[in-house]
Amino acid sequence: MVKPQGSPFIAADVGGTHARIGLVSAQLSGVNVLHYERYTCADWPSLTAVLKDFFGKAGVDGPVAHCAVACAGYVLDDAIVNDNLAWPVSISDIRASLSIGQLAVVNDFEAVAYATQFLDLAQTTTVIAASKPSAPGPVLVMGPGTGLGSAVLLPGEPRARVLPTEAGQISLAPGTEREIEILRQLSKEYDYVSMERALSGPGLLNLYRVIAGLRGLPVTLAEPADVTAAALARSDEAAVEALDTFCALLGSFVGDLAMLYGATGGVFLAGGILPQVRDVLLQSQFEHRFFNKGVMRAFLQKVSVRLMDHGQLGVIGAAGLYLDGNFAQ
Repeated sequence: MVKPQGSPFIAADVGGTHARIGLVSAQLSGVNVLHYERYTCADWPSLTAVLKDFFGKAGVDGPVAHCAVACAGYVLDDAIVNDNLAWPVSISDIRASLSIGQLAVVNDFEAVAYATQFLDLAQTTTVIAASKPSAPGPVLVMGPGTGLGSAVLLPGEPRARVLPTEAGQISLAPGTEREIEILRQLSKEYDYVSMERALSGPGLLNLYRVIAGLRGLPVTLAEPADVTAAALARSDEAAVEALDTFCALLGSFVGDLAMLYGATGGVFLAGGILPQVRDVLLQSQFEHRFFNKGVMRAFLQKVSVRLMDHGQLGVIGAAGLYLDGNFAQ
């Protein structure tokens, strides 16, 4: 791969709901974002159209030599595979339509995980406090949005590496009798019930629908944002329980992943949902369920958990990974 030699290039962070795109340049201090735009994916017919609009706004004329895209899902041959994307994505179509010399693609949470190296902790919210680790350790980054993403930053020399995961597709593991009832109902709708079926925007809606049924209440809310709003306003009993259940399941799952990956470097929670429900999260069963791991409680008490609103981090991470040569093309 031929890397950009100081000249600006394009880096994008594409999720199921939003696409964040930046014109960036490499500096000695890291990646500098020269121009940045955020798009609502559903408003556009394709990723090609989004990128073309950005090129115009950023004043990009002529062929683009380098473009790094961090995208929800995974690359299979020429396509990016993810049911949560607003449209099918063809890598060759984007490259040809926009005259891009080198187009590289990586998972979106892989990029966010890479960028946490440059994160100012003062801009995060402490969910669970822990003492600073004595040595660098794996950092878990995960979060619910349109889907449930996860990746692990692995310390190393001369630079850290990122382990992409599909942890959101792990089987849903209930921790209470009520959650067993919820799983039983979801199993009637889905052949396989993953964590993402509960811990995502659509997952929150699933929880609300099932809980409303278990309570004998009508289902009146049709969108994840409606469930969130009703839960925060405490105007709907099923929505309130759904969000409480969401936070509890999340705490349990984050604890599982922290143990699985030995995340002594801490956990960062991202995604589009959690910053909106921060106060509920902090008062929820998240912490109790995170620590409720038997003999592993002592280990988890040394793992910090922080909430971040990742903003431009995916763009910065995509650019950094590209500059380090960690992209498949």
